[in-house]
Amino acid sequence: MARRSKKTKSVGRYGVRYGARLRKDILKIDLTAKGIHRCPRCRLNAVKRKSVGLWLCRKCNYEFTGGAWRPETLAAKRINRVAGQLEEKRFEE
Repeated sequence: MARRSKKTKSVGRYGVRYGARLRKDILKIDLTAKGIHRCPRCRLNAVKRKSVGLWLCRKCNYEFTGGAWRPETLAAKRINRVAGQLEEKRFEE
């Protein structure tokens, strides 16, 4: 009986080239970029990547810029968190 091949998903196009670790990293990036994300305006999971850095919500038609592979980069998350903390401190005073 023949052995079945592995399920390689979108990185199967690379075959055996470039090494397993790099192909796994590319798979993670592909799944993140091609997945559906939450809209910052209407909070629904309807955001798809339009092009590199451009994201579009299919529900409210909100187009915004973000990271190349995900709508909000890690740096932007940190900045928003700090800004929120500063805003809370301002209202407490």
